[in-house]
Amino acid sequence: MEANLDLKWVKMFHESFQLSGVEPGQMVAIVSESQSNPVLVKLAELGLGLCGARVVTVSVPSAAVRTVQPIRSTGTTAAYDDYGMLLNAIAGCALIVDVTVEGLLHSPVRQEVLKAGGRIYMISNEHPEVLERCRPDPKLADRVDYSLKRLAEGKRMHVTSSAGTDLTVDIAGAPVRGGAGFLGPNVPIAYWPAGLALCFPLAGSVNGRVVLDVGDINLTFKRYIETPVTLMIDNDIVVEISGDGLDAVTLRSYFAAWNDPVAYTIAHVGWGLNPGATWDSLMMYDKNEINGTELRAVEGNFLISTGANEFANRYTPCHFDFPMRACTVELDGQTVVREGRLQEPYL
Repeated sequence: MEANLDLKWVKMFHESFQLSGVEPGQMVAIVSESQSNPVLVKLAELGLGLCGARVVTVSVPSAAVRTVQPIRSTGTTAAYDDYGMLLNAIAGCALIVDVTVEGLLHSPVRQEVLKAGGRIYMISNEHPEVLERCRPDPKLADRVDYSLKRLAEGKRMHVTSSAGTDLTVDIAGAPVRGGAGFLGPNVPIAYWPAGLALCFPLAGSVNGRVVLDVGDINLTFKRYIETPVTLMIDNDIVVEISGDGLDAVTLRSYFAAWNDPVAYTIAHVGWGLNPGATWDSLMMYDKNEINGTELRAVEGNFLISTGANEFANRYTPCHFDFPMRACTVELDGQTVVREGRLQEPYL
């Protein structure tokens, strides 16, 4: 069901743009596609209008389906792959607001826009109510910055759970990413909702066992895990997916259909920091109403993802995000998350 243009959401968008530094008179471009949520496009236009910005809205046709499987929640829109010149032309705007369906975050054209001096604010394809509950918060920025600093300094991550997870990640030199839902000074790209600290392990860094337990989430399928699934990982590669329930059966089937070894590799790992994000929210919306970004950022979760990792020189359109509850995450022997609860000084 399409949401209405409630005034509270217009004000919310206005405030988020102000936090991201939009000032009166600046030119701001909104990039969308034919399948973008029209409510989000309009809220962006109205919010920027309240900032006094000069707004231009660009829309292109959504890309044709070229993959063997449906793909969701990848952060990689293909709509602008053939419109690089157009994006470069608007890179000189003070800001590019991204309301495409999947987003420019991992799109190949993103780097070209950033190289041209553009700044991108990606608004995830969510019901506005999700954006309202997970609105940008400057206080969250301190949490994220501290976690990113520790990740950047870290050498080894160890993740365990009572369900049987026992995973070791060499994070030395791994690039880190995260944000608080708005663009700070000199920050080239941000996304909303946010509140996640993660790193992209370099090649040959991830080994061990991940047990997806009842209540954990398969965000690509937008469903809670109902029957345990065990992923055995050897040098970044998921070499075995075991389990007798529907969750394991569908994972094996989906992965196999790609016939792509890179699909089985680890993309990134990290933990959630946003106290406004709610684990149970996936139950409250239809699948076409949300992108699931909120679930990645739930305070105290552990997030492991498979698929493309440009820092390990691996590329594939197959992508899974698995937010996990009740894990213990240790960084160089210091406990960051204990059984799903974020610990001091990360709070």
